[in-house]
Amino acid sequence: MSVSAAVVSEAVVAAHASALAERGEPFATLLRRNGPPPLWRRRADYATLVRLVLEQQVSLASATAAYVRLETRVGDVTPRVVLTSTADQLRADGFSRQKDRYVRGVAQAIEAGGFTPPQPGDDEDAAWDALVGLTGIGPWTAACYLLFAMGAPDRWPRGDRALHVSMARVLDLGEVPGSDEAETTARSWSPYRSTAARMLWHDYLGGRDHVPSPSSGFL
Repeated sequence: MSVSAAVVSEAVVAAHASALAERGEPFATLLRRNGPPPLWRRRADYATLVRLVLEQQVSLASATAAYVRLETRVGDVTPRVVLTSTADQLRADGFSRQKDRYVRGVAQAIEAGGFTPPQPGDDEDAAWDALVGLTGIGPWTAACYLLFAMGAPDRWPRGDRALHVSMARVLDLGEVPGSDEAETTARSWSPYRSTAARMLWHDYLGGRDHVPSPSSGFL
């Protein structure tokens, strides 16, 4: 059944973190060690989709560096400025040929009126279908957009390496789980999987000691 995203806030994330901690480990330990995780919001727009495409299968630092080069060159990252950029310019910014094609495709869909970036409060299932219907926007990218830009409370970014590494550490698994195993484990954390992911990411990045970069893209 389709549902509208129940947009989370810092207070909601803290409440969900407490609810997870009441279930026991590993979240009881994570909450004691790090406190509630950051909300880590992103704007619901094309620029966020560009950033997420850049973050596919590379380090956050590498993706951020490429995005900052793009932003420094063009200013506001809009469909129009990406479409008017040459392949050489995007390559110099740090886009692979494949990611160039992906961000241009999304820009073309927006300019043609066939796609509008989903907004907080929009129907989650419809947003998911619209996102994964775009070339280059797979389940990980769509889940991250719903989680960070739309504030969806129960999304799990399948295949996220940092989440898998964090799970292995906090659950004492011995080895890093694959996508299927991680997703199966995460089902038991519903309906708070977005906050579970935030807590695992937060611990992976250093917990209370983590100081986000001003260029990280998070609000």
